[in-house]
Formats: sequence, C-alpha cells, structure tokens
Amino acid sequence: HVQLVESGGGSVQAGGSLRLSCSASGITDSTYYMGWFRQAPGKEREGVAAIDGAGITTYADSVKGRFTISRDNAKNTLYLQMNNLKPEDTAMYYCGASGIWPCTVKGRVTSWGQGTQVTV
Repeated sequence: HVQLVESGGGSVQAGGSLRLSCSASGITDSTYYMGWFRQAPGKEREGVAAIDGAGITTYADSVKGRFTISRDNAKNTLYLQMNNLKPEDTAMYYCGASGIWPCTVKGRVTSWGQGTQVTV
C-alpha cells in the first residue's frame, strides 16, 4: 500500500521560492515513476513535473526553467524546487506515483498524496 505525504507549501510573494517534499512509503517497482501535479480552484488537475528512478525528468511548459523535480531514493522522498513563483502557480500541489511513464499523463497515477497549498 503506497502512502504519500506532501509538505512545504505556504504563501510567498511573486518572484519567491518554495521547496515541496513528498515522503513515500510502500513504493514497489510498479510505482517507480513519481510526479508533481497541481489543481487550482475551478480547474482540472494538471501535471507539473515527473521523474523516473534514473533521474530522467519531464516538465510542463509553464514551469520549465523555474521548477526542478528531484528524488532521493535512499530517503524515499520526492522534491519540487519552485523558483520565480508567479500568481498563476497558486494551487493545491499533489504528488503522485505511477507504473507508467510519463506519469503526468491524465489517468496514469494510481496513488495520490493529500496535497499541500501554494499561494503566490
């Protein structure tokens, strides 16, 4: 049973930075790919960034050059470094795990965290 717990959200001024963390337990080979997603009020959840076990990454165009996804496999922790934050980045951010790459494609995530709020 995969459990994901996000932390690190908060309120920040435009141009500021935040680092989100996602602590994972119960990860097996079938849930090898992880990603960050966000959902703003009245909008669909969208994929922000994803990473595989070897460190291969993919990003949404809206965050390229500003956000960096990383993972520490020894600590079973996923990170999202967010720099130069913009008001349009305001959303609930979720981490997700999937056995299908890239996991940011709709419908591929099989395990979700509870989310952490980011307000810019």
